[in-house]
Amino acid sequence: MRWHRGLILLVAALWAAAFLLDAGRGWVARTELPPLSVEIGTEVLARDGSLLRAFQVSDGRWRLAPGPVDDRFVTLLLAYEDQRFYSHSGVDPLALGRAVAQALWNLKVISGGSTLTMQVARLLEEGPTGSVAGKIRQIRVALALEQRLSKVEILDLYLRLAPYGGNLEGIRAATLAWFGKEPRRLTTAEAALLVALPQSPEARRPDRAPQAAEAARARVLARLAAAGILDASEVAAALREPIPTTRRGFPALAPHLTERLRRAQPGAARIATTIDPALQRAAEALARRAVAGQEGRLTAAMILADHQSGAILAHVGAAEWSSDARAGFVDMTTALRSPGSTLKPFIYALAFDDGLAHPETLIEDRPTAFGNWRPQNFDRQFRGTVTLRAALQASLNIPAVSLTEAVGPARLLATLTRAGVRAEVEGTPGLAVALGGVGVSLEGLVQAYAALARLGAPITLSAEPGPGAPLMQRLFGPVAGWQVADILAGLPPPAGAAPGRLAYKTGTSYGHRDALALGFDGRHVAGVWLGRADGTPVPGAFGGDLAAPILFELIGRAKSTPDPLPPPPPATLLLPTERLPQPLQRFRPRGAAFATSNPDAPDLMFPPDGALIEAPGGALAVKIIGGTPPFTWLANGVPVALAIRARETTLPMPGPGFVVLSVIDAKGNAARAEITLR
Repeated sequence: MRWHRGLILLVAALWAAAFLLDAGRGWVARTELPPLSVEIGTEVLARDGSLLRAFQVSDGRWRLAPGPVDDRFVTLLLAYEDQRFYSHSGVDPLALGRAVAQALWNLKVISGGSTLTMQVARLLEEGPTGSVAGKIRQIRVALALEQRLSKVEILDLYLRLAPYGGNLEGIRAATLAWFGKEPRRLTTAEAALLVALPQSPEARRPDRAPQAAEAARARVLARLAAAGILDASEVAAALREPIPTTRRGFPALAPHLTERLRRAQPGAARIATTIDPALQRAAEALARRAVAGQEGRLTAAMILADHQSGAILAHVGAAEWSSDARAGFVDMTTALRSPGSTLKPFIYALAFDDGLAHPETLIEDRPTAFGNWRPQNFDRQFRGTVTLRAALQASLNIPAVSLTEAVGPARLLATLTRAGVRAEVEGTPGLAVALGGVGVSLEGLVQAYAALARLGAPITLSAEPGPGAPLMQRLFGPVAGWQVADILAGLPPPAGAAPGRLAYKTGTSYGHRDALALGFDGRHVAGVWLGRADGTPVPGAFGGDLAAPILFELIGRAKSTPDPLPPPPPATLLLPTERLPQPLQRFRPRGAAFATSNPDAPDLMFPPDGALIEAPGGALAVKIIGGTPPFTWLANGVPVALAIRARETTLPMPGPGFVVLSVIDAKGNAARAEITLR
């Protein structure tokens, strides 16, 4: 029985070392301790202090600051592991004596005799336990720890370092992984399991060896009952409680935002945020639902904020964070994309603020040339004479470009900059910015709409606690801001959306690459984006169809009834078109000219006037917009095509040379071009 004799000698050596080393105070004082600052993972907290996301330490272990721990667990731990923790000096002679006696009597180890301080010494150095030298080193370090730290500090180190299976260290990582909860309140069964696991964390892992874990828990409960710490009814109830058989994932809400905050504050143990955990979970569920069943690359992003305080309440950077197919690792709230039509409200606000127009001012939505650019509406139809209110609600392009030409595209970009928005264009900004020809992030758009919700007073939105910083300059006056908000609030909600006064605007970028919806009420502002992270088109994606219903639901999660929008400022002019001052009754664009003097006339798009054109076989392709079909075509005054309803056709030509080409619509309106054929 050589191993029995070795075991007895080892236990005897521990007994002798306890007293010899305790007597050598100077030797203990000279002990070089391992580093006592234990690395812990960064925690990002929600506004209520709950855990949004935890990060591992550098070596991949889950180790967190203990935080509040159930007193019941500490009581059971000390009763089982170290009854005289608060009275010994690092080594418990009575516990070692008991261990020696039990080993001599049974010829095997019954109890180890290690104190919690000795266990902390081993955990700090990750030292061996199977040798006399290793045990003596633990005793020496334990005695030194007791001289330099308080009992509370030693217990705190144990609660941070105790192993609980796999890469779990510390009581908090254990309760989150095995029970999905903080350690501030534990059942007797949970506390007993956590007492048992550190003794043999791998052999007793609940997810891999549930029977061994259950047996170890039962032994802890039995010993504590025998010691009078637990009564029979507590033990019986604890034994009936099932062992957790799966390891839970650590919280990872708002993953893109929390990662960004952690990078901005390297080494921070805890980072507070303004994120509302319930709203964050709801927003992430909305994003997942938005892409469920859709093609594999579609993703979504959204932001919800309180525009009165500047606090961001929910932030979703991608629909499925862990999906490589959907590029879930890309934070689409910061990506620069085309805003589509979502900048149009700011164009109108600037025009109103400059006194150029009023919501009831009439404007023409007809084929218009802005230099060589002839923009069209999304549905390729024109509405004729409309009010600016109707033009914005219908998101008409010609009126928006006309207003942009009047206020200046550079002025629009400067307004966004004053709102704290990053907007990028290539070269000199042109009129195309009115229709989305600029790069803006979803974060920037929500920031801009917060200013619109505040009637032109911008504020910095942030997920970090503290009052939002108001920006110095207003974007426009409160009257203009209210007028735009009132127009947007008049839009009917999406089908199935909850009723309420919500001001919102949708947008779809060129080629259906981005579907957007931005909106606000009297308290909250939100933005929703859907598309592909790689910027490729999503056929059939429209902001009104895809993003708007999610926007309404997102703001609806913040409260059951929207906060009312503010009343009109005292200086607001609330009049119909015919009662407006004469200059405001009809908008006159600066420098934009209709293609003909008669706005109802057809506009000859091809061939252009003065063109030299090849006409193989004497056939000429022609194209018009506007006018009323059917059309009559003439070449040099001679009819060459009658009753043509199509706006694109091919005409027979008289031959090479000079030709006056004319088209007449059903109302007698005409257009002409002089061309040369060869």
